[in-house]
Amino acid sequence: MLEKGLTAVSRTTVSQANTAAAMGSGDMAVFATPAMVALMENAAMLAVAGELPEGAATVGGEIAVTHLKPSGLGAEIIASAVVTEVDGRKITFTVGARDAEGLIGEGTHVRFVVDRARFLAKLK
Repeated sequence: MLEKGLTAVSRTTVSQANTAAAMGSGDMAVFATPAMVALMENAAMLAVAGELPEGAATVGGEIAVTHLKPSGLGAEIIASAVVTEVDGRKITFTVGARDAEGLIGEGTHVRFVVDRARFLAKLK
């Protein structure tokens, strides 16, 4: 059942592939903001995945985050997501990301429950 309090985490290590320089969001070898956002979205997706009906999935609809500090190559990043509200198909999360030094990003994220087949049919 989709409800407040569901939570999950996602992890990654900062490598050349997820730096701002590699992703085109900057020109330094630090953890890219788009990579942080993707990790937060992944944690949110995982938090509710086990509670969805057969054939359903969630898609991101909105994210508002602040990237507070840089993380260098080799740093382990852990993103977390906690469901704070469920309103029909709309699920709101509090998201955050940390490295060994502490909080590196935080914000809110909204996902919507969709029927996977109907959603993909819109691509035609």
